[in-house]
Amino acid sequence: MLRDHLNVLTLFAMSGEIVGRKKLQKMVYIAKQMGYPFNERYHFHRYGPYSDELTVRLEELCNLGFLIESEEDKGHYSQYRYTLSPQGQAFLEMYHPPVVGYKDLCQSLNSQSARFLELLSTILYFSDLEEGARREKIRQLKKKQNYSDDDFDEAHTYLQKLAQVVASA
Repeated sequence: MLRDHLNVLTLFAMSGEIVGRKKLQKMVYIAKQMGYPFNERYHFHRYGPYSDELTVRLEELCNLGFLIESEEDKGHYSQYRYTLSPQGQAFLEMYHPPVVGYKDLCQSLNSQSARFLELLSTILYFSDLEEGARREKIRQLKKKQNYSDDDFDEAHTYLQKLAQVVASA
């Protein structure tokens, strides 16, 4: 159990501040698919792959004082920002060795928009489908996102780049 909490703290240590719960969910899912040690179970939800376990883990880490969560009122919705607290950093340094090569992946993912990460994670979620069928399924499930062929092409290029980052680590 504690190992899973440490893995999430490591993500924050490597990424810095993460803005948005959806973005965080997608970052963890993509990192997991790239072979990093996340054990959270995911199911398909409104915004793509989602883990109830990760949501609970974040709440626990905030309650322990290891993560700082701040809420911003954006009018018709709230946006959450997460950062590693000094206590979280100290705890991480005591119990978890740094993961080699992980920082580049985390920072790259964190630099992307939540919309783009939603597409990436959904592509990975349906990786068992042939490319044409996958695009059609995603377009059907994500009609409001209105993903174009260029969006899909950009996502595939980016996923190949991420695979190279992971392979070179």
